[in-house]
Amino acid sequence: MTRPPLPPFTFETAMQKARMAEDMWNTRDASRVLMAYTEDSRWRNRAEFFYGRPAILDFLTRKWTRELEYRLIKELWAFNENRIAVRFAYEWHDDSGQWFRSYGNENWEFDAEGLMYLRIASINDLPITPSDRKYHWPLGRRPDDHPNLSALGL
Repeated sequence: MTRPPLPPFTFETAMQKARMAEDMWNTRDASRVLMAYTEDSRWRNRAEFFYGRPAILDFLTRKWTRELEYRLIKELWAFNENRIAVRFAYEWHDDSGQWFRSYGNENWEFDAEGLMYLRIASINDLPITPSDRKYHWPLGRRPDDHPNLSALGL
């Protein structure tokens, strides 16, 4: 199975890969998101370390059960050959209604078929008020005309 665009990445294909990842994560469909990763993909997410699709599926299911009304923006930071670095911010609220903006950086490494086999994510959560929210599009894909992180000053 291949998942274009494939490495080695150009600026255009790295941008495309980052937007595809953003779009997929904004579906909050763990079983679909899972297919972008190798069977033996290795992850570090915050302080969690895990390996393989079953662990990724468990993680994503837990994540979107806790992080309600999740909306994400990713922005390409750097790329080289089969690696991409992005910065991101997402907004969500917990079951008490408290809103957060979570900021982070991800380092990705891909195999020759375009599947990610390494994901390293560092993330910090900032409690925000509803009036501080910047992401107001309907759940799902961010509209093409919605500002990116840089335009939002994030």
